[in-house]
Amino acid sequence: MTGLALDALPPLREVLADHGLLADKRFGQHFLLDLNLTRKIARLAAPLEGALVIEVGPGPGGLTRALLAEGAARVVSIERDPRFIPLLEEIRAVSDGRLVLIQADALKVDEAAVAAEHGPGLRPLIVANLPYNVATPLLVRWLTGPFRPAAMALMFQREVADRIAAPPGSDAYGRLSVLVQATSEARVAMTLPARAFTPPPKVESAVVVLTPRADAPAPARLAALERVTAAAFGQRRKMLRSSLKQIGGEDLCHAADVDPAARAETIDIAGFLRLADSLEG
Repeated sequence: MTGLALDALPPLREVLADHGLLADKRFGQHFLLDLNLTRKIARLAAPLEGALVIEVGPGPGGLTRALLAEGAARVVSIERDPRFIPLLEEIRAVSDGRLVLIQADALKVDEAAVAAEHGPGLRPLIVANLPYNVATPLLVRWLTGPFRPAAMALMFQREVADRIAAPPGSDAYGRLSVLVQATSEARVAMTLPARAFTPPPKVESAVVVLTPRADAPAPARLAALERVTAAAFGQRRKMLRSSLKQIGGEDLCHAADVDPAARAETIDIAGFLRLADSLEG
């Protein structure tokens, strides 16, 4: 596909108007139509050459166009809303075979099977302006499930992005912070005001870049970490001796060299991993 072919596509606002399409609140849709911004997001996942990019919730295809323009070897766009398939087909038609469309609920897609079918030998990435209503469960699945991409560049509500990158002791630090930071290096790479979207959401958004840690927990250790964090942050105002009572309480804390009188938000990643190791052991 040539850049000229992409450039020949009409502006996204014009495409949406021609098809009479509006965002659907049920799917948490907010469209990013500025192609300069979508190309900046695409570049956060660089290098795209030699990469299979899985994109969730492409909508009218602004980020899809950017990923192709920035050189992704293959893009697999997963879109639940059938209204957008004709728009995405117009992009696929000029993609020189580099765009694959899957109409499905992303929560039910087997990404490992998708990568094996459409990108064998390619570096798997996930780049997406995630629908707000499924962003967190998708992230947790990608962090803890069998499919582990080489990197992710994901857009969230700013509040969720802040939770992902929050340090211990901060108000935003929680279960999601621990799961993300135990498995990945995470940084908030870009923020976007509400006015950048159509329709504007009520909150700012941010793009988080995640790169897997070489020392990420093995599956059994990660499962134990999920249990510990669910208990600890499920009653975050309580001391750990109380919040962890059902899985070992004070004895578990002593075995992990963690203060049983501490509260969950004060425990760093290493401390939670020791608790997980003690629980697993």
